Amino acid sequence: MVVARPTPEPPSPLKADVAVVGGGIIGLGIAHEVRRRGRSVVLIDPAPASGATFAAAGMLAPVSELHYQEEDLLELMLESSLLWPAFASSLAQDATATGYRTTATLAIGADAADRRALADLRNVQLAAGLLVDPLSLREAREREPLLSPQISCAFDIPADHQVDPRKVAECLMSGLDAHEPGDHTWVSGTEYGYRVTATATRLRWDEGRVCGVELDSGVVVQAGETVLANGLGAARLHGLPAGLNLPLRPVYGDILRLKVPRHLQPLVTSTIRGVVRGVPVYIVPRDDGTVVIGATQREDGLSAPSNAVSAGGVYQLLRDAQALVPAVAELELVEATARARPGTPDNAPLLGRVCGPEGRADGLVIATGFFRHGVLLTPATARIVGGLIEGKEDPRWAIFRPDRFATDTTRAGTHAPADIDAPRKETV
Repeated sequence: MVVARPTPEPPSPLKADVAVVGGGIIGLGIAHEVRRRGRSVVLIDPAPASGATFAAAGMLAPVSELHYQEEDLLELMLESSLLWPAFASSLAQDATATGYRTTATLAIGADAADRRALADLRNVQLAAGLLVDPLSLREAREREPLLSPQISCAFDIPADHQVDPRKVAECLMSGLDAHEPGDHTWVSGTEYGYRVTATATRLRWDEGRVCGVELDSGVVVQAGETVLANGLGAARLHGLPAGLNLPLRPVYGDILRLKVPRHLQPLVTSTIRGVVRGVPVYIVPRDDGTVVIGATQREDGLSAPSNAVSAGGVYQLLRDAQALVPAVAELELVEATARARPGTPDNAPLLGRVCGPEGRADGLVIATGFFRHGVLLTPATARIVGGLIEGKEDPRWAIFRPDRFATDTTRAGTHAPADIDAPRKETV
């Protein structure tokens, strides 16, 4: 006789005020802000801070990052740059804990064509009210003695600073870890009262409102607000609002970390942002005696899905860095990394609520597509998302609405996707 086995009970849902999908520096920053505002949060990521955050150099460079036809980003970048000192202090009193440094950035050109390109860019920067001061080659080499005597130009950019994204992520997680089961922000059934090492697979809806997510583990997270901060994964999530198009593309970057021998320390004290034969390269010093050299921009598919490093990219970075600082040839290569950054058609983030002619999709905030600017924009993004969750919307950032690429503007926003006929019954 065959004995029927009882059907196992589904796991109990997790319940929080806010569910943040994605544990990169953006998601961690948002979770930090949510907790700071006194709300419980669940952070959903199978491996927090292991994606683009792990590879990022951490330049806080609103001036250097002003690109042609990307001027709409400037106000947001400047706003976030101004927030970084207080944000870093909120994570750790000791600046070395986050790697936050206010040393100015130097922009360096290798040849005459690079000099003209940087001079043209300076005109754009000056027109935007930004400070970029030309330096004589002697002044530049007095600041950084190991610069090549063959460089063609130098500019001082005092407003561009840096942090160490790996250290920032560690500080954010340590701060989120620091609460107890009795606290009202503690979420039962999670690690450290907030962390879930799983992948979100689908948004959940109830009467036209997003009410949480389903995980690949079978667990349901119920939340009053759900924030998608999972980079490229946001576009792959099932259950997005009908008509919503999140046109995210992976832009891979190769980045190197090198150890500076004691007799060459410090290799440089400023972040060096160079242009070598028209190709950008940067050298970022770290407090531990290493430097970060980066970064290529590739959309060739080589690194998907294994994060493979391009041999050509490594060669290009070392070659161009040596053109600016010849002593790079004497450093020890300790790490070569490649990660994908989520890009959009206009290289601006998808940030805010999804809105349509009939209103917005309540319960859902999207924060992805930060491309080169994720680290820089973390404090501003956290503040913007925190405000949206509390019903406060700053009209300045409406230009970054995530539904600006919606395929059907008459449907995007308030409607659940067609594959969701009715809310699924929760098991409590």
